[in-house]
Amino acid sequence: MDMDCGVMEFSEEELMDISGVKRNEDFLEVTCGCTSHRYGDAVGRLRVFSNGELEITCECTPGCDEDKLTPAAFEKHSGRETARKWKNNIWVMIDGEKVPLSKTPLLKYYNKAAARTSNGSNRSQNRQVFHRDEFVRCTSCNKGRRFRLRSKEECRLHHDALADPNWTCADSPFDKLTCENDEERASRRVYRGCARSATCKGCTSCVCFGCETCRFSDCNCQTCTDFTRNVKA
Repeated sequence: MDMDCGVMEFSEEELMDISGVKRNEDFLEVTCGCTSHRYGDAVGRLRVFSNGELEITCECTPGCDEDKLTPAAFEKHSGRETARKWKNNIWVMIDGEKVPLSKTPLLKYYNKAAARTSNGSNRSQNRQVFHRDEFVRCTSCNKGRRFRLRSKEECRLHHDALADPNWTCADSPFDKLTCENDEERASRRVYRGCARSATCKGCTSCVCFGCETCRFSDCNCQTCTDFTRNVKA
């Protein structure tokens, strides 16, 4: 089976000695990490998708809420001194040893995707992606407020709200909200406006991991900086 059929397959031999392996219908998850000489090990969970996407949820501290990081963003978040070499700096545990991703089979789908786009075309331009509705929580009342992401302007409003550590209901750009307004019913929140599935939970067929609609060259956040740099590369 190959990735063009939408199926991801690693043999038992390939995964046998890798620590923390979990199989999912849509991705493979393993324990990973990146070591800084100053801060020590930052540990995370690497998800490997059959379409070549790589996504890391950081677990460097109990209170860290960094998730859906690109490998480059995780590398920088860890404080690694020699950044921009994530294939060699991010490791997984094999037989008790830290082994760079570049020396494991975990990058084979990533490398296949890169090979298909090596003619200079931008992957985000060659596939149709969707931006489902997302929610931002008020820092005052903790109620989730819906953001529609149908245009670049709407994506920017959500992006900036998510980055604002003091965002409140009163800052909502769509409605005149206060913390007194009720939160959407749970039965309504499951409908996320995805064109493929109204109750999309975030599958890789529907959710965009970065494109020119939701990433911004004038933004200095790590996510936008990584995207802009990769597009220029």
